[in-house]
Amino acid sequence: MNGRKLQTPGLIMATTLSLAVGLTALLAAEPAPPVPIGDTAALRALGGAFSEIADRVGPSVVTVYSGKSVRFQRPDFSFPFGDGSPFQWFFGNPDEPPQQPRSPREREYRFFQEGTGSGIIVDKQGRILTNYHVVKDVDEIKIALSDKRIFDGEVVGTDPRTDLAVIKIKGDVPHDLTVAVLGDSDKARVGDWVVAIGAPFGYVQTVTHGIISAKGRDGIGQGDDYEDFIQTDAPINPGNSGGPLVNLQGEVVGINAAIRSTIGQFSGVGFAIPINMAREILPTLLQGGKVTRGFLGLLIQDVDEDSVQTFHLPDSQGALVKQVNGGTPAAQAGIQPGDVVISYRGKKIEDANHLRNLVASTAPGTKVDLVVLRDGHERSLSATIGQLKTDAGSEPNARQEGQESANPSASLLGLTVEPLTPRNAKQYNLDENDKGVVVTEVDQDSPAARTDLHPGDLITAIERTPVSSVAEFRDAMANATNKRRILLNIKRQGNRHFVILHPKDQQPTE
Repeated sequence: MNGRKLQTPGLIMATTLSLAVGLTALLAAEPAPPVPIGDTAALRALGGAFSEIADRVGPSVVTVYSGKSVRFQRPDFSFPFGDGSPFQWFFGNPDEPPQQPRSPREREYRFFQEGTGSGIIVDKQGRILTNYHVVKDVDEIKIALSDKRIFDGEVVGTDPRTDLAVIKIKGDVPHDLTVAVLGDSDKARVGDWVVAIGAPFGYVQTVTHGIISAKGRDGIGQGDDYEDFIQTDAPINPGNSGGPLVNLQGEVVGINAAIRSTIGQFSGVGFAIPINMAREILPTLLQGGKVTRGFLGLLIQDVDEDSVQTFHLPDSQGALVKQVNGGTPAAQAGIQPGDVVISYRGKKIEDANHLRNLVASTAPGTKVDLVVLRDGHERSLSATIGQLKTDAGSEPNARQEGQESANPSASLLGLTVEPLTPRNAKQYNLDENDKGVVVTEVDQDSPAARTDLHPGDLITAIERTPVSSVAEFRDAMANATNKRRILLNIKRQGNRHFVILHPKDQQPTE
């Protein structure tokens, strides 16, 4: 046993000696050569570019603080038997006639709602380009410069359809404002580095970077918006709205406007309005004028695989004409249903949204050249662009370039619908992956109201015919409105229901 005890210290000592020798050899060895400077030169240059952008563009970026007074009413309940002692509440006063229970009185409450956004200075007069949703219906605007000076602001011009607005500094304008340099978003390429500057969550002058992930995105907002978004993975969050998306030359190529997220925060997919779209209406907004848009008089759709085969097309590029309204510039130019518009003013048409945006941005009265495919042959046509009419308010009529409007019978039934989009899916707590159209308005004392339809209901089928777009809703409703009862499939709060809709002037019979 003693022999075993003596062996253990020897093993420990040998191990310690081995470690000591190894450590001495390690310390005596020559240090590893440093990483060559040339290997990090590109990274340091890129980092330097980001720093230069922050220094150059940062002073032209402002933080926009907005506020509005929100009013609402709710019943103000009192004791059911009027004022007085508890004895009177229960037993009354024999000397006074009994009082009738009081109905709840409406009492007005209000609170001040605040928001934060961003913007870019576009001239020395203190005018600032931002998002419309940043200043929509606000009562108060404060504008904070990068050096923390704060000024009162006011709205100059707005365009809800592109989600753009111009605001300005009220009163004396500082002489040392830094004006942003606007670039050319058409030249921006997928994969280009970009920088976003703004005030996410109120953290002013925040700089983030990423690349352009895609171009020409649509279907992000409402179905009647004009959209041609730049998609980016540069982190943007609430508060970045209205701030710039900048290229490595320090030029603004986009106005950050939206994110795609299930948690209300950045998830790798952000969207910016191309600066060229803003350029087209900026002169009008700067003067506080009303934006006018061009009009052809077409209903159009994308070219899909079925269209390629049916119309014998070479590819899926272009915009397929579904309908030409009589007496419109399109009809006068000789455009026909079934034509595929492949070129507009020399620009190759990618899809229906692309053509719609180009027409809308063309000044009314402009003569334009188009190329269409008809029966497999190209035809050159010429049209004089009309003006898109608007109703009494500032919003355009539903029947517009490329817009699929509901059949007039829908209004007779007392409901308004729109396509299911990420925005209204979030608003009404719907699954954006569902198929259907969303009820957005229900008129009082209408067939839809009597059927107990509500805003936020998702109509998925009419008379068992599935509907996934406003066009399909329109067609299915047109085929069904001659019936005394119309069967609707709806989804409400995650549950599916059958609803029987009775057309106007036909009350249900027992």
